[in-house]
Amino acid sequence: MLDLLSPAQQDPILSLSIAFRGDTRADKMDLGIGVYKDSQGNTPIMQAVKTAQQQLADSQTTKSYVGLAGNETFNQVMTDLLLKGTDGYSRCATVQTPGASGALRMLGDLMYLAKPVTTVWITDPSYVNHKPVMEAAGLHVKFYPYFDAVTKQVNPEAMLEALSAAGPDDVVLLHGCCHNPTGADIRAEHWQAINELAQKNGFTPFVDIAYQGFGEGLEEDGYGLRLLADSVEEMLIATSCSKNFGLYRERTGAAIVIGKNAKEATNAKGRILQLARSTYTMPPDHGAAIVETILTSDVLTKKWREELDSMRNRIVSLREGLSAALATRTGDNRFDFIKEHKGMFSMLAMSPDQMIQLREDFGIYAVGDSRINVAGLTESRIDYLADALVAVSK
Repeated sequence: MLDLLSPAQQDPILSLSIAFRGDTRADKMDLGIGVYKDSQGNTPIMQAVKTAQQQLADSQTTKSYVGLAGNETFNQVMTDLLLKGTDGYSRCATVQTPGASGALRMLGDLMYLAKPVTTVWITDPSYVNHKPVMEAAGLHVKFYPYFDAVTKQVNPEAMLEALSAAGPDDVVLLHGCCHNPTGADIRAEHWQAINELAQKNGFTPFVDIAYQGFGEGLEEDGYGLRLLADSVEEMLIATSCSKNFGLYRERTGAAIVIGKNAKEATNAKGRILQLARSTYTMPPDHGAAIVETILTSDVLTKKWREELDSMRNRIVSLREGLSAALATRTGDNRFDFIKEHKGMFSMLAMSPDQMIQLREDFGIYAVGDSRINVAGLTESRIDYLADALVAVSK
């Protein structure tokens, strides 16, 4: 049996980490995998998380199963964080999943179960795992225009023109904020236009919000999601605690379904639980218990929000510093888009050959599509990166 298998194609992002570890150069730099690093180049544990972990260690009395839906208090506090105050809040259901990728797959499987002919529209370009997960669930995938390689921003006219063709058999996957991989975000007026198209044409919005709080703030980053939740009859949401709680390895996420009414949402949750039982059965508890502990404590929630604000402000500072360093070296504003993008990533619109040159000549590891993780940069390496970018862009 096994001799029939051909070698698997390497993941374009995770394979970079392997190559980086094997590089012996002292000045190498990893801007590939999407993790936040502090000024010393470490991915820290947030103090609110450390405190919550200690409280759990002191108070937990069992490691027994938590059930198919995971930690139901976690499910509630995540629902509150994303949807409280919206019309969709009273007609939604939430299931804890192994990270946002687990949520994507469970919702993909749910779509296929409900309507196998569903086409999922994703941005061009999009998160590297969107297409394979949706296709693995048996769904059709179609790209819609999003990023303009010239302006390095969203092309709203092309995006809205394409989405005007989406209908009742279609699901439109939208990045809630901090678009991965481009860093270019949808503006408020274009969220409104998408909202109007969804209501007019009948497509289902599917919001993947993995970086809430890393763009402009927790409330600000949820604008588009909340607008849609206030207006559309049905909606799907995948959310992650990897970035804004720093719980990368704990694989803590949630899948949320908004239905026409609470009964439909409850039915959908039951089906997701059936799907979960036939795959991973139930999600890991530790990360969800940490988030529950934080978001049910006023003191820890305040501390967490302060730390999240600090991380976001530092990313903004890194963007501004890199843009300024590049402007000094080039004498023009061609790299100003870096300070205008939101969240961890920016897409440089450089060629694969230029990205290879960055890696081979300067030890700078980034994805071949020219995505760089600005949140992986340290202040002391800004000038080195700026020099390298100028050298390969000549």
